[in-house]
Amino acid sequence: MQFPDICIAGAGIIGLSLALELHHRGAHVTVLEAGTALAQTSSAAAGMLAANDPSNPSALSPLAQLSASLYPQFLDHIASLSGEVVPFQTETTLQQTSDSTLQTLDADFVDRLLPSHTAHHLKLSLLTERSIDPRQLAHALRAAVLNTSIDLRENTPLQRVRSTPNSVRIETSADPVEAAYLVDCMASWSPAPVFPRKGQMLAVRIPPTLPLDVVLRTEDVYIVPRTTGPDAGRAIIGATLEDAGFDLTIHPADILSLHARAIRLLPALKNAQFLESWAGLRPATEDLLPLLGVVPSQPRYVLATGHFRNGILLAPATAHVITQLLAGESTTVDLRRFSPDRPLSR
Repeated sequence: MQFPDICIAGAGIIGLSLALELHHRGAHVTVLEAGTALAQTSSAAAGMLAANDPSNPSALSPLAQLSASLYPQFLDHIASLSGEVVPFQTETTLQQTSDSTLQTLDADFVDRLLPSHTAHHLKLSLLTERSIDPRQLAHALRAAVLNTSIDLRENTPLQRVRSTPNSVRIETSADPVEAAYLVDCMASWSPAPVFPRKGQMLAVRIPPTLPLDVVLRTEDVYIVPRTTGPDAGRAIIGATLEDAGFDLTIHPADILSLHARAIRLLPALKNAQFLESWAGLRPATEDLLPLLGVVPSQPRYVLATGHFRNGILLAPATAHVITQLLAGESTTVDLRRFSPDRPLSR
């Protein structure tokens, strides 16, 4: 029997970021992962830190803005433990918007990327918004965790959970764990009302003549360049949005459709070399907001899941506020809007 202070279920970016924050505060932490750490949604994402995306629910803004502000410190902490620096790939996003009071964009800046007919057809705004490479982040984050006393147990699914007034006992395929709290960070594998929403994506080689160093995002496609690191020179194109359960099948027709949308936006990608395609699962809720807080009927069971398309962005802030919650402190962001007992149909 192991007796950590906190047991975390799920070793994606949310679970491991929370584990690092709790460890930094002096807690003894065990993380249980049914498969391999960071092998699912965390590595499939495009990496946009889209705190200002107009498609986000307005209630998400305080948490998103907090997380964006915490990101440099978050990456520095990972680097100090892993020895691996995770750089920002881009600093700005060119975003389609319906707002009639647009920021005036420098014409040369737009013309060097988009043909004039595209630029005039779209209403565009320039956002100060960074992106990272989630694969780089995943490698560094796992290394950081392994360089601490955090007990990371991969290939160890939960089998049974039983709460007592003062603790929670978790049965696994190996030794059982008894902790003061269990935090569910299982993303799409969390129980209802969380459900998976599939996204297919692809990567192409950026032509050497294309100076792509910003994210391009419209209503039906985004293009996210990798500007540094092992994948420098590629562009991530996404993504479909499907209610397909846990099916990760890649459909060539969908990939070709995404590629065609990207070419309409950025014709210079027409002859770009295809590199790879993949699919991931976004953990969604009906209102597209995460579940953050204690389950009222099970006070030893805490949820930190349902981050939908913003798991990479929201990892630092989620770790911050859930650690505050577990420590009995006031949280920096009001969590009532993210309450696990808010009415949701699923």
